[in-house]
Amino acid sequence: MSLSTRPTIGVVGALFERRNASTISGIGRSYLAAVEAGGGIPLLIHLTEDDDVVDMHYQRCNALLFCGGGDIAPVHYGQTPHPLLGPIEELRDRVELRLARRAVVDRKPVLGICRGIQLLNVALGGTLYQDINDELPGTLDHRESSQRNDRASLAHSLTLEHDSWLAEILGATTIAVNTLHHQAVRDVAPDLRVVGHAPDGVIEAVEGTGNSFIVGVQCHPEELWQSAEPRWQRLFTGFVAQVASIAGRTPG
Repeated sequence: MSLSTRPTIGVVGALFERRNASTISGIGRSYLAAVEAGGGIPLLIHLTEDDDVVDMHYQRCNALLFCGGGDIAPVHYGQTPHPLLGPIEELRDRVELRLARRAVVDRKPVLGICRGIQLLNVALGGTLYQDINDELPGTLDHRESSQRNDRASLAHSLTLEHDSWLAEILGATTIAVNTLHHQAVRDVAPDLRVVGHAPDGVIEAVEGTGNSFIVGVQCHPEELWQSAEPRWQRLFTGFVAQVASIAGRTPG
């Protein structure tokens, strides 16, 4: 694929505090590598209070990728904080929610990973479980890969609806995933459709129901495609191909 035909994927970053040093703005390299391997050109959208800067970033992108990170502030979905709510990123919440809503209106494709699937659900009017183990007793340990200290550790299966885009692009209705989260989709947003569940019933994949191309997964496929479960590369290749098609480009 030539540079002129590769679509640009805006990847929203986060802020990382360093002791006795300036704050870092960025995102994990595994996300960028997955987008590149899929044929896209990742463009980092850094967090800023300057709406004009965010707007310029947005205009340069053919699609958006919302990545993993801290919890979303419950105020954005009409709840009070749970005692087990993790760290929140207020600026990231504001920037990402605004970008997600704008992209859906503009029919700009979006992909959400981990926090990203939750962000998309909240942006479109849904809610979250603030802590799965406390609010859904008896469910799986959805932090298992984290506790193994191996982000690529396959922990459970993901069952997909046979007529979903994800099942088609992955070539499977059941596929292994890693798991590194303590929150999950609760009430599903009106413009989203649940297309995947963990064995305990927790929602782990959604797709858009309208004219916008929306995909969200709870697992971290950017950690899996190179070795643990190579079929996950098809998610990034398929997403980039979809973006290229919508943007009027021709992947080669």
